[in-house]
Formats: sequence, C-alpha cells, structure tokens
Amino acid sequence: MLEMECTNLTPEVVLKTSGHVDRFTDLMVKDPETGECFRADKLLEDAIDNLLDANPTMPSAERDEHLRVQRQADAYSPTELDTLLTKYDCKAPTSGKPFSPSFPFNLMFKTSIGPEGTAVGFLRPETAQGLFVNFRRLLDANAQKMPFAAAQIGLGFRNEIAPRSGLLRVREFCMAEIEHFVNPKDKSHPNFPSVANKELVLFGRDDQLGSGKTKTMPVAQAVKDGLINNETLAYFMARTQLYMERIGMDPTRLRFRQHLSTEMAHYASDCWDLEIKSSYGWVECVGHADRACYDLEVHSKATKTPMLATLKLDSPKEIDVAKLKFDRKALGKAFKQDQRVVSGALDALAEDWNDFAPVAEALESEGKAMVDGFEITKDMVTYTKAKKKVHEIKFTPSVIEPSFGMGRILYSLLEHNFYQRDADEQRCVMKFNAQVAPHKCAVLPISSSPEMNLVVDEIAAELMENDLSTRVDKSTASVGRRYARADEIGVPFAVTVDFDTLKDHTVTMRERDSMQQIRLPKDEVTSLIFAFVHRKTTWETVTKKYPLVTVAEDDEEGGGKAVATNGGPTVIVNTGRGRFHRPA
Repeated sequence: MLEMECTNLTPEVVLKTSGHVDRFTDLMVKDPETGECFRADKLLEDAIDNLLDANPTMPSAERDEHLRVQRQADAYSPTELDTLLTKYDCKAPTSGKPFSPSFPFNLMFKTSIGPEGTAVGFLRPETAQGLFVNFRRLLDANAQKMPFAAAQIGLGFRNEIAPRSGLLRVREFCMAEIEHFVNPKDKSHPNFPSVANKELVLFGRDDQLGSGKTKTMPVAQAVKDGLINNETLAYFMARTQLYMERIGMDPTRLRFRQHLSTEMAHYASDCWDLEIKSSYGWVECVGHADRACYDLEVHSKATKTPMLATLKLDSPKEIDVAKLKFDRKALGKAFKQDQRVVSGALDALAEDWNDFAPVAEALESEGKAMVDGFEITKDMVTYTKAKKKVHEIKFTPSVIEPSFGMGRILYSLLEHNFYQRDADEQRCVMKFNAQVAPHKCAVLPISSSPEMNLVVDEIAAELMENDLSTRVDKSTASVGRRYARADEIGVPFAVTVDFDTLKDHTVTMRERDSMQQIRLPKDEVTSLIFAFVHRKTTWETVTKKYPLVTVAEDDEEGGGKAVATNGGPTVIVNTGRGRFHRPA
C-alpha cells in the first residue's frame, strides 16, 4: 500500500469534474422569521425520536413504520422531506412557525486562489480526489502492477449546516482513506480467504425498508448471496471489523448498514457504513464504497489524459474489436475543434466489440448514437467487426474505498471503554487495551526517599528506551489514589517500588481491570510490558508464572488487609502499604 499527502486546497475544476460542486449537498430549511438554518433530515429524525419517546405504549406496527421513515431520512427528495416535516409537525424552535421549503446546500468551503482572486478553489471535502488526479504517478510508483492501494490521512472540511454532538459532526475533521484500484472485471481479493469466515452484522437495504432487523453472517456467504457486491469490498469490511475489535470496541455495538439506492453517493455503485452505537445512537464512522470507474473516467475525460492500467496475459488472446474509418470532413463540420475528442472516444470503445456494440446497434437502428455527450451520425464513421490478437488488455480501474472518520472512531472508543468500579461510582476507569493506551505503564514509589526514587527513575528510563510510554507519579498521595488516577486515563499496568524492592530487587505489578497484583524481579518489568503491548502474552498467563499478592486498595490510606494469594505456603509481610501474604 502506497501513501501520499495531498493539498487541502483544491482547484474548482477538480471538484467540478468529480461532481462535488453540483451534488455534494445536504437539504436545509430556515426559520422564516429569524433566518436560522437547520439540516432538514436531522429535524425529521429528532421529531420521530420525540414522538416515540412520548408514546411508549405505541403499537409495534406503528412504531416500526415511524422507524422505517426515520431510517430513510437522508434519502428523501426535497418535496418528500417537506411533506414529512409537515406531517410530524416540525416547527422552528424560536418563532414556532413552519420551516421554509427545503433546498440543497453545498457543504464545501469556497475560497479564491492567488492575488487576483480570479481562480476559485475549495477546501477539500474528502482526501480521495488528490489520489485520483495523481493516479498515474501512483501506478508508476507501484511499477505498473495491479491491483494496488494508496492511502492518505489528513484533514477534510465540510460546511456543516448544524454542527453538534461533540466530535461527531464538525466542520474540520481528520480522515483516513484507502483507495484500492482493481480490475472492474475481477474484483476478487487474494487475501479474501483469510477473512471469509468472519461474521458481520449486516443491515441491508431490503431489511431497512422491510423487517428493520439485522442479519449476522460470514462475509463469504454475504458475497455469495449478492448482499455485498464483491470480494474486495467485503474484504475491507471484514478488516475494518477486525480493526475495531482489536483497538477495543464492543463488537455487540457494531453493524454495517447498506446505503439505500436513493441515498447513494453520486459516484458509488454499492456502499456500506460501519455504524457504532454510542449515547448518540448509531453513528456512521467508516464508509466502504465501491466507486466503480467513475472518478478515473471523469478526470481522464476532463484532462484528456488516459488513466489506464494494463493486464498482461499469460498467452496471447483473440478478441473482437471494431475497425473504424472516419469521414474527417463530416466530423470536422459537426464538431470543429472537438473532432479529435470524438474520434478518440470512438477509438477507445473500438478496442473491445462489447463496448462498441451499443453504439453500432444505435447507428443501425436509429442512424445516430450518443458518445460522451456528442451525437454521432452514421455518415461520420464506418466500422467492421474483426479479430485481434492481444498480449495485454488496458482498462480503467475501479476503486474500492474505505473512509475512516478518525474523530468519530476516537469518541466511540472512549465511550466503549469507560466504566465505573462496582464498589465505588466515583472511581472511573478507561479500559484501553495495552496496544492503544496512551501510557503503557505507571511507575510509583511507596515513599519519596531518594533511594526509592532512584529505582523508579531507572525502571521508567528503561521502559521509555523501549518505546513504552510511561507515567511516573511521585506525588505524596496514597498509592490507592495514585492507582485511581492511572485508571482514569486508561493506564493498563502500574509498577510499585516498595521497601522490599531495596532488599530483594522485586516490585509489584498491578493490572488495571482485575486489580490483581504480582511480584516479579524489577529487571523483568520492561520485557513483560513489551510482551503485553505486542500481544505476546496475557495477564492470565503471567499470573501462573509469578506469585499473586492481594492487597485491599484504599483511596485514603493506600493500604489494607491481605486477602489471599494463588496458593501454597505463605508468610505475612509488613510494608508501608499494609500487611499482605507472600509465598513462603
């Protein structure tokens, strides 16, 4: 996979060609008295939520019908949306009057480029267009090999009508997008077998308009049934699910929702959103779109630059082509300076008879045909069907695109990992796994003596030399309180240096979620934390190797009475933290 960093500022011609200038819109309504603006589909969604909350005893059939309308909120036309806003009695919150008719509002930030201000540009609404216009450079960088992917992480800008919900709907946000270029006639993926049995929760368009229920099935079955368009799209959906599970998302709060045909982006032939459930409901966090050949084709036509890839054949192959003979005089008279564009378009179609056949049929039946917006008549070109031996086939690649909204993913991760201790609601915990936790380990001294601080600094330095982010807390608060501070920011492990450390060079290590503690040599701390971070071991495995020491944590005093160990003869040891059992 290649990586590229493109500019935030995009010339108007690029986004005009891609369709964003004309079609990158949301429907907006206004308060007729104050002029305040609202996003129309969100008003409808909120109105239905309020209706359902106010009528908990509503019959299930009626409730399901309201939910079906809600699921289609961003797929309605302006007229349909206006009718529904009236039906659900949506009125402006300030004036109390009905909203104005809905109308499309373009979400891009417009600006001028250069001192003259004559060149129009936009802040990019997505990172993808920069990759598409650089496709030929990317293909060269990949030694002309197909399929291949290019990725980009950067800012996107959208002039949201009504920003809200914290990080969920903002005007400037971090995106991470992958553009996977593939042969449109072969959308298989070589690594698909590795994820074929991964089960996903799928909410297809038929279920959204019908039962309202999701289906759980392996991705291989979904591709076989035609629910997911192709293997490559399914592969990236499965990989996204695995990624979310690995960083610590709750799998029971993940689902993939297919776009309805009326809400599909102008460039997509199939699209699935990974939605994550949070306190704001189901939120779209990752889009998976089969953009077909749309982007490369429109940019190729606009720039008159071929954006083609080559499939080399193992052995020569005979294909049907069209041999053309142009009447240059008729072409020149009809199209003048565009005659080369027209003849080039016909030559491109003639490379494969299957592509040229619709043009031939139209010329034979009607005497004319449309090619790239130009009307061709029968007198301008003659053709014959012929055989041609080819060693390679040129094609415009299709694009499969996973697009990650990093702010939404981060917010959802925070919410999924937050909990409170059963015994004390004031003790909040972030249960980040060791791979994603900002700090991998906390190192705490039991007292502030110089000798103990020296050991703490030694352990912390060794951890950080091994790229393990470490939090050192030498404050005078009790150990229990310092543990609680580390829990609040998701530190998975805490190492405590006590008086015994100065005698036998051992320390205690505490695991955040179980609050269990083990005793181990301080020289083994770094290797053990490294193994946790890189998923080479688990806490359950470690507790079988090292002795457990169980100390009742106390916020105020930082000590407590020993409770138990993991078996075998024990002795009671007194330290500054209290009394606890250790193996004899």
